[in-house]
Amino acid sequence: MRYSAFAALFILSCTPPHAHERRADERVMRIERRDAMVQSDPGIMIAVREVVAVGGAAPRRVPVVLVHGAGGGGVSSFDSPVPGYSLAEDLARAGHAVTVLDVRGWERSTRPPELEAPANANPPAVPSAEAIRDIGAVVASVRAREHGPVALFGWATGGHWVGMYAATHPEAVSHIVLLNTIYGTPGAWSMRALLEDSEHPGEFARTLGAYNLRDTRSMLRTWDTTIPSADKTTWRDPQVAEAYASGAIASDPTSSQRTPPSVRLPNGPLRDSYQLAGGTKFWQAGDIRAATLIVRSELDHWSRPEDVTALQRELVHARRVETLQVPQATHFVFLDRPEHGRQQFVDALTRFLAKP
Repeated sequence: MRYSAFAALFILSCTPPHAHERRADERVMRIERRDAMVQSDPGIMIAVREVVAVGGAAPRRVPVVLVHGAGGGGVSSFDSPVPGYSLAEDLARAGHAVTVLDVRGWERSTRPPELEAPANANPPAVPSAEAIRDIGAVVASVRAREHGPVALFGWATGGHWVGMYAATHPEAVSHIVLLNTIYGTPGAWSMRALLEDSEHPGEFARTLGAYNLRDTRSMLRTWDTTIPSADKTTWRDPQVAEAYASGAIASDPTSSQRTPPSVRLPNGPLRDSYQLAGGTKFWQAGDIRAATLIVRSELDHWSRPEDVTALQRELVHARRVETLQVPQATHFVFLDRPEHGRQQFVDALTRFLAKP
């Protein structure tokens, strides 16, 4: 795989601690961000952002690759510009070299030609097999640089992709984290009615073509409906919600051509998730060898308790298996306020990744 020269370099410096709070020879930690492109399939370039801590005394830990889901892409999800809400920065400060990627069709990565045509002209774009090749290209580039296995973190559909990759590439992965992820086991699913063909029960809606359009309101709708408070600001910082939605929408160069502005998001992940929730297995948990952390938010609208149970039962060859249910947290737990689950989640994640 070819790893291009850095396209940009962003540096943020934390506030220096007082002299009496650190050793005289201890350098002040700062966070560096480097944007680059990695080649996947011919003609497909995958955008990555490397987030690392420089200076300070944090130990060097396993490199981490963060994989988004079917909504916002990698940067809008995991590297929020609002202070205190970048998951990538949290992990970098804990000693991990973090890579945030955008699967093809998201943010700065190559958009497949299906996204340039009318939505109904093609079937759902970016099926799991394509996403896995993109993840594999990025993992290969990180391993070439770091000289060892990586940890993979997947949110929602990203968790399905991470599990699928780790099951077929055990030598490349030391840890996996599955956050609010569907596994191939049958059960009730809150999204089924929205995605099922009304004239052909049991089938994914034939009217859903290559992609869907999401404006700010639809990007935040499920987050809004699952927050158990009329005042959403008590649960999340409004700047965080705005940054997540606006970042995803602004990444689409055609967004301003529509009113209101909207982002094109591939429907392949929705079709695959519909099949997963019906019991179709794209991968076998028994093939996973990596240490595995399964996290589910209590108020999640996407994953189900049955998914956690099935994964626990079938992860028989994983080096170790840990589970966490975050009380009263939403699907967007790492973007919720710290007291509403974010801090508990980040603490558990960093503890898990620190273990060899």
